Amino acid sequence: MGAERLRTLRTRLLSLAAVHSDRRVNEELAGADARKWHYAVLATLDEFGPASQAQLSDHTRIYRSDLVAVLNELTERGQVSREPDPSDRRRNLVTITAAGHRQLHRLDEILARVDDEIFAPLDQRQREQLTTLLSLLVERPGEPPQQAEELPQHAVKPAATGRRTAGAVRRTGARPAKTEQAT
Repeated sequence: MGAERLRTLRTRLLSLAAVHSDRRVNEELAGADARKWHYAVLATLDEFGPASQAQLSDHTRIYRSDLVAVLNELTERGQVSREPDPSDRRRNLVTITAAGHRQLHRLDEILARVDDEIFAPLDQRQREQLTTLLSLLVERPGEPPQQAEELPQHAVKPAATGRRTAGAVRRTGARPAKTEQAT
């Protein structure tokens, strides 16, 4: 075991947990010939419906230049389609296809299994509490946390499986990270 300060430094613990989680998610998605960004786009389109590339970038926090490559991959696989927007022919609307819905369902199952694996040491109440706390860190970066009893109702929007979907994460206005976000 490392030094006491390393065992209690929350930012380090969060980073180590994220690295482990990220590795497992990437491994499992690779087995389904997918990446986190694929999942983020498919889940967002499923939740919000057809969207422009700019809207998808905002919802998924994927840089627009990186999003083009992701959309090209998903289009080649028949999982999304891009058509001119009838209200503005200069931009495209991206829509999830039937094949995209099938892939999303498959990825949801894979990610649920990884989620159960990663969080096996926690009971359901602890998992919900962790989701609430992590949501505060993601949705309100740099702001002082509210007391637990004052948490806004929108802080956690669990899906039917108890997991948050990629689309449930609110855009904070912060510039998205260049690297893939942990799912």
